[in-house]
Amino acid sequence: MRFSFVLGLVLLCGVVATLLTGCNSSSNDGQPQIPLAAVNEILFLTDQQNSNLRFDNGAVYHKGGVRGLIIVRQNASSYLAFDRNCPYQPLDTCARLKIDPFLRLYDPCCQSQFSLQGQPQAGPATRPLRQYNAALSGNTLTITN
Repeated sequence: MRFSFVLGLVLLCGVVATLLTGCNSSSNDGQPQIPLAAVNEILFLTDQQNSNLRFDNGAVYHKGGVRGLIIVRQNASSYLAFDRNCPYQPLDTCARLKIDPFLRLYDPCCQSQFSLQGQPQAGPATRPLRQYNAALSGNTLTITN
């Protein structure tokens, strides 16, 4: 009887500790998370400003997200959409990604570099870029979260 009470108490403490740490707005690396933003954007791939999306690994800027979006073409049927907000110190006003055409994404402020798939490659950033859903229908790309 006493053993089951102690076991129950230990399990309850574990659940409470998990809930408390899960509600923390910072990740386990001590960095704040990128703020949340509603995203519902439409891109027409035939528009001239999206001409880089006609080539694999091409990327363009688009409005939306926290600091704007970067859309990357993987291949003719697959596109990725990322927030331009760098995940390293995302609250800094200069934490905004740029495109190094067909090579990488980077933050000139903290010197972090990311692959065109959003994974950190160099610099202090250890978290991947915030990614949004990208759905292709004909020549229309819809970006949502």
